[in-house]
Amino acid sequence: MSGRDWELVGAPNARDLGGLVGADGRRVRRGVLIRTPALGRLADEDLPVLAKLGPACVVDLRDHSEIAVAPPDRLPGEPTVVHLPVHDAEHPVFTYVSAVLLGHDLGAYAALAEEGTPAAMAAIYRWFVTGESARESFGAAVRLAAQARNLPLVYHCSAGKDRTGWLTVLLLGALGVDEAAIRADYLANNRLTESLREVILEAMRRRQPGLDVAAVRPVLEVRPEYLDAAYAEVRRVHGSFGAYLRDGLGVTDDVVAALRAHLLE
Repeated sequence: MSGRDWELVGAPNARDLGGLVGADGRRVRRGVLIRTPALGRLADEDLPVLAKLGPACVVDLRDHSEIAVAPPDRLPGEPTVVHLPVHDAEHPVFTYVSAVLLGHDLGAYAALAEEGTPAAMAAIYRWFVTGESARESFGAAVRLAAQARNLPLVYHCSAGKDRTGWLTVLLLGALGVDEAAIRADYLANNRLTESLREVILEAMRRRQPGLDVAAVRPVLEVRPEYLDAAYAEVRRVHGSFGAYLRDGLGVTDDVVAALRAHLLE
């Protein structure tokens, strides 16, 4: 499994992807590929941990509208910060998730419940594969990871589970990590964020008596069917994961080779 030899109090689902087995049995190097949620809620004690990891580049997958209402990322040192928004105005669910995570009083819980159903979440994952801005940003992020000067690379969205989760699928898939290990890392989010999720749900209950928690929970979790929807869309549109990387994202064989050269032991 990926490394958990450090933790960030303010980002419980942050983790190092090092240690996963990739192409030719070579493991992903430790300390070079770090997935996190937004870093504006890091505790003071988290900063030395992040400083020790020493990110050279931080990729932020949030839209400007999400960044504007969130506390700024707490970043030690002077990493290059690259904004590659993955945002679809037709699917405002991420805006709602951001507001919930930040403790904003939405008054839009009905919309959240509507936008955050399992079916709506699966639709968003299909859009990850086909949406123009999604393809542009995900492709650019993978190409950044293939350049040694950008390592260690930290990447995040708001919650660090959906857009961050799919970028992780792309990176690990390109590195030759098998699908079962990729899926296990994706689903680890639920275990790592369980206590935080229950705190959020309890706060929502208090603020909104009568709230249907079951209708909100799908948007605060990751689920196998979300990932399945994206993989099915890859097969439907491109036939194979390799073709999707190449034709959908512009991740050429040379980029894949560079990723493996820099990120695998």
